[in-house]
Amino acid sequence: YEKGNALVIEVALAGIDPEKVRIKVENNVLSLEGSTERKSEIDENNYYRKEVRSGSFHRMISLPTSVNGEQATAEYEKGLLTITLPKKQEQQSKPIDITIKQ
Repeated sequence: YEKGNALVIEVALAGIDPEKVRIKVENNVLSLEGSTERKSEIDENNYYRKEVRSGSFHRMISLPTSVNGEQATAEYEKGLLTITLPKKQEQQSKPIDITIKQ
């Protein structure tokens, strides 16, 4: 969504370590990729079980307007990753006089 002069992207990443998430902006495309690994162990009734679940994800999102990726920020709180991308300032076109050679 748009908020003021920025685009805001919210991504639910519950249970994923934010340090294992890579965010990149290139040619007005936001790229998110990361991995997760969960381990669990149960030791009861002389049975021992250990499970390891792992997986990865990769998403590419085309942005509706030009953004300034160098000023982007990302925050992770309670399983929600919020990425704020300031829009690039549109340059006002200036009239240019062109002289005709004869």
